[in-house]
Amino acid sequence: MRIADLNWMQVEAYLRHDDRCVLPFGSTEQHAQLSLCVDAILAERVAVEAAEPLGVPVYPAMPFGLAPYFAAFPGSVSLRVETLLAVARDLVASVARAGFRRILMVNGHGGNAPVGALAQELMAENPALSIRFHNWWNAPRTWAAAMAADPSGSHGNWMENFPWTRLASAPAPEGSKSAADMALLKASAPAQVRAALGDGSYGGPWQMPDDVMARIWAVGVEETRAALEGPWPGPSA
Repeated sequence: MRIADLNWMQVEAYLRHDDRCVLPFGSTEQHAQLSLCVDAILAERVAVEAAEPLGVPVYPAMPFGLAPYFAAFPGSVSLRVETLLAVARDLVASVARAGFRRILMVNGHGGNAPVGALAQELMAENPALSIRFHNWWNAPRTWAAAMAADPSGSHGNWMENFPWTRLASAPAPEGSKSAADMALLKASAPAQVRAALGDGSYGGPWQMPDDVMARIWAVGVEETRAALEGPWPGPSA
């Protein structure tokens, strides 16, 4: 259930019998012809669908992350590493203050990896907390399902092209794009990244049939739900 659909009294009542919550993390960055908010859309949606049968509250996705390499694409936003970590730290402190003790961070953007390291630090500081950092799209079963569909799955291509990340005003191009030179991209400044990528996709087909995407999505939801279900460690001594 979405926190947006609850009031504070309902959260207080929930915390009498459960202490789990979900914090999704995304990014606002170029995704070729897809929405700039793909990562936030997917992280929040997979979290909501995973948590709904369990009755666990899901916070709105953090819409900004680390994406300095896309700075030359208009509309893209990037935080500094220290800013993102400070925000994540404050988010965890806030939900912990309310009474949440088991926190699933559902991440939709690879650049946000430092938040996973922060989670370990936060648990060392507060042993009463248990935090899981879950990259939903490349968790083992979800990634296997995607690679079985097409091993080219990557940024801005078919793997992020779901009905809810498409723009009616910008249909996907036909066919497939040559793969980007990832080693070169990682050594390039933002203007050079834009010049190398063109539309922004890392290569491969821009779109796959909806039934293929539905199967991958179902695995992603199931795997995220499993992470939320546990097992979680018991109270610290």
